[in-house]
Amino acid sequence: MIETDASITLERIEGFITGFWWILPNLGIALVVFLIFLAIAWAVRSAVFQVFSRRRRPDLAVLLAGFARWSIIVLGLLVVATIVFPSVKPADVLATLGVGSIAIGFAFKDILQNWLAGLLLLLRQPFRQGDQVVVGPHEGTVERIEARATLIRTYDGRRVIIPNSSVYTESVTVNTAFEQRRSEYDVGIGYGDDVGKACEVIRGALNGVPGVADEPAPEAIPWELAGSSVNIKVRWWTRPQRAEVVHVRGRVIQAVQQALGDAGIDLPFPTNVVLLHDQTEEADGDRTRQREGWPAGDRPPAPRHLNEVTVDGAGEPERQDDATRTDRRRH
Repeated sequence: MIETDASITLERIEGFITGFWWILPNLGIALVVFLIFLAIAWAVRSAVFQVFSRRRRPDLAVLLAGFARWSIIVLGLLVVATIVFPSVKPADVLATLGVGSIAIGFAFKDILQNWLAGLLLLLRQPFRQGDQVVVGPHEGTVERIEARATLIRTYDGRRVIIPNSSVYTESVTVNTAFEQRRSEYDVGIGYGDDVGKACEVIRGALNGVPGVADEPAPEAIPWELAGSSVNIKVRWWTRPQRAEVVHVRGRVIQAVQQALGDAGIDLPFPTNVVLLHDQTEEADGDRTRQREGWPAGDRPPAPRHLNEVTVDGAGEPERQDDATRTDRRRH
């Protein structure tokens, strides 16, 4: 029994050795073919990279060059498989690859989705390297677009990696898409000041600020009658880069504050007015005249303390609330 098992094992080993020597020429041919495919893949990758680099599309060049290289390598592996194993037919390999691609698609759905989104972003170019964009809560400068994600450098020196599928499906604000960008700021002046004069002073101040564009010209528009001020909306144009916008904004605010101060125009603080008419005295003025919160009339209520207490007919003390005082004023 032991001799039988040993003989079977030896026969299998001899079969493997015989088969190896049988396919050894095929292995040599397959190795040469695979090396040829590797050389072709390298040449195609270099050609694709140079073509798109000359068009100033470096991210797209990297993505398509890598895709072309790996496509040729996969094709070479299929050819090598048919050479090493002659019984394997190309149709069977393609059928197996088709079924396997479905499984791979489900397994790597997110990766493929990000890759396709990155390819579409690079082809359509809604933004490029160096553009300053806002994607969701993130804002910064685009470093590069890779096969899986878009890399953004924030203004405070951090890197944000955003999946390409999110960038492609979400709304993206490109701050540097055009040559100029408008900024605005609300300035409040006093109700007693001349609004037209204030607008003229503001426009004159902005014309001398470095970085503010002459065309379109700066604007100062009366915008709102607020609680304690008349608000004027100041608008101006600058270059779109973040550093330029921030520094020019600071110079604009400083110039407007100084110009309005030199012109004698008030920049009021927020003010609250509290009216307590029930606590006024006889000597405070004519109580029959209309004022804020107090109607005009010939029979104004007599002044009294806010906590005054009266006694009704039953001898019970009664505190006069606002409704009672209002009713007595009507009578």
